Amino acid sequence: MSIRSTEIKSFFFSQYFSDGLRISTGILIPTLVLLWFDHFSLGIALSLGALCIAVIDSPGPVIHKRNAMGIGNICIFLVAVATGFARFNVFALGFEITLFSFAFSMLTVYGNRAANVATASLLIMVLMIDSDKPPAEVLGYSASILAGGIWYMLFSLLFFGIRPYRAAQQALGENIADIVKFLRIKADFYLPETDIDENYHKLVSQQIQVSQHQDAVRELLFKSRLMVKESTNASRILVLTFVDLVDMFEQIMATHYDYVAIREKFKNTGILIEIGGLVHQMANELENIGYAILSNTRYKHLYNFNPGLEQLKLKIDAIGKTGHETSNLVLKKILINLRDLNQEIENIFNYYNSNSSKILIQNDKSVEYSKFVSHQDFAPHIFFDNLSWSSAAFKHALRVSLVCLIGFMAAKTFSLGHHSYWVLLTIIVILKPGYSLSKQRNYQRLTGTIIGGIIGVLILVFIPNNAIQFVFLVVFMIGTYSFTRLNYVVSVTLMTPYILILFKFLGVGHLDIVKERIVDTLIGSSIAFIASYWVFPSWESEQVKESLADVIYANLNYLVKIAESITGSLVNITEYKLARKDVFVKSANLSAMFERMTSEPKSKQRHIKDIHKFVVLNHILSSYIATVASEVTVKGLHNPQADTLKLVKKSIAVLNESNKKLGGQRIEFTGEKTTATNPDAEKPTLTTAEDLLKEQLGFINKISNDIARVTDNIVQ
Repeated sequence: MSIRSTEIKSFFFSQYFSDGLRISTGILIPTLVLLWFDHFSLGIALSLGALCIAVIDSPGPVIHKRNAMGIGNICIFLVAVATGFARFNVFALGFEITLFSFAFSMLTVYGNRAANVATASLLIMVLMIDSDKPPAEVLGYSASILAGGIWYMLFSLLFFGIRPYRAAQQALGENIADIVKFLRIKADFYLPETDIDENYHKLVSQQIQVSQHQDAVRELLFKSRLMVKESTNASRILVLTFVDLVDMFEQIMATHYDYVAIREKFKNTGILIEIGGLVHQMANELENIGYAILSNTRYKHLYNFNPGLEQLKLKIDAIGKTGHETSNLVLKKILINLRDLNQEIENIFNYYNSNSSKILIQNDKSVEYSKFVSHQDFAPHIFFDNLSWSSAAFKHALRVSLVCLIGFMAAKTFSLGHHSYWVLLTIIVILKPGYSLSKQRNYQRLTGTIIGGIIGVLILVFIPNNAIQFVFLVVFMIGTYSFTRLNYVVSVTLMTPYILILFKFLGVGHLDIVKERIVDTLIGSSIAFIASYWVFPSWESEQVKESLADVIYANLNYLVKIAESITGSLVNITEYKLARKDVFVKSANLSAMFERMTSEPKSKQRHIKDIHKFVVLNHILSSYIATVASEVTVKGLHNPQADTLKLVKKSIAVLNESNKKLGGQRIEFTGEKTTATNPDAEKPTLTTAEDLLKEQLGFINKISNDIARVTDNIVQ
């Protein structure tokens, strides 16, 4: 199966398409059913409520969905009633828009799902502004919207109740696809034509995707009692697969070496090209396993890697015989990494193709999964504690409220038709806490609206058949909600013709509506773009030191766990994996912050080159620590030499000093496990593994010092 074909088929099995299909169905059913019974207006009101609650229906544990959608229904009803009455007085409406925009934008302090509740509430506020209901009908119409929201909540919960494991299965399959891309980028380091610096940039960007997807899977698996507590094979296989998948990602991270040095050293042997080819084959194998999990089908091996690994071993041994005794140590380490990676792939394959019960018993590790997910605190004091100028959420809420008021006045002054709420809607969708995200969303919204408008006009002009137009409407609708999280430009491009065709069926305007939507989008985008720069702006450079300190602290903690293992201390497997997870998450957060910083104005990009160096060095450091961790923490090391401990302590001391300069916390390590020796005595001969470990710890120390120098430049 070609990669292109696999990607297309994977999309139709993914949670993105599943979400699009579910949301579209939940919104359309009330209108279509009530149209059949000649209650079209009531159906539209119900679908409007369903549309708002669908905003809250983002991936996550079902209990979180239920709670959020329940609260969301209360909010949209109260907001609909308030807006329904406030719109009769322009000053009351302006005050309400300002107040609600601020209050709901502050809900971002409670996390993404609370932010979705806020978006749903602001959406119904905007849509109610141009409602034509008289005061006597406001409560009844708002109740209809509430009924539609309740309908969608029940429909969505039923959807997940029928197939409780499907969402986790889809997220797991998609996470495998992300790791496959990461593995392919790693493989390219061994190919002589690959630009190493450019490949590092790709690697760091892909690490962000892997981390975000792993967080999503953790939410689904470890916050769900159904997954963690129940003893069914389906739930246990999903949990164990993810645990092994994270271990595999560490193995891939651990296949990091000084690629410039090994290219120079082994350029004439041809061995690196063979290693790169073998890693690409493993990526193909893993990709097809991921597709099988995503599509819920059986899978057969594409490759048997054992003969290839044996051939590779023979070639590495031959290289060792032709050079110095230790010249092939790095190649041997790479071979060990490849064998470990092959074993991880085999483990995942066996979960779905062998005697599951036996495997589950063998792999029932006592890991406290609840510690691997964060738990949101919804205490009221968090809201009030953030009502200060030092809070980014407070400045964002102020910006949104002020800009929405300006947008409301602009819509009343400059809007072309009867859909002035599009200006406000554009502002609410585009304005994000940071400038870079607002700029990106602005570009995506404008591009999608213009392209989608052209598509919509072509369909309305050249395809007058109502039946065909309705088919287009349904396809565009499903596409809109399928691509909302996957590709926002595509989502908006599909959304615009879907709205234009919908308005045509509602008898509201025709081609004039296209001009109105584009102009209103331009007005809203312009206001939002100007505001993101001038109105209480938030620049990444203002928070970068905190992110740098966080990632150094995470690497320090990870390194200390390894140091404790070296000195003979017993490190709990849960503590070790928590330290590893923290490194991956904090590194991805730093990389994401750097990418956002590069899209900000040049005048706001402080120390951008040094921060880029820091990001790359941090990735190298994390990879080398993972390399050592796989040897020390997992496989164990006994009777460490004094020089080995000295290297670790030096690295910890250097990183502690760098973190202190950034305002971060220190981690003290004083562990000792050395035997008194005569300094004149002959030093014992190191084994191959000890020699390589010492070399890797020396490189960690070198990278730590490089990070210290870059940190000095940043804090100046």
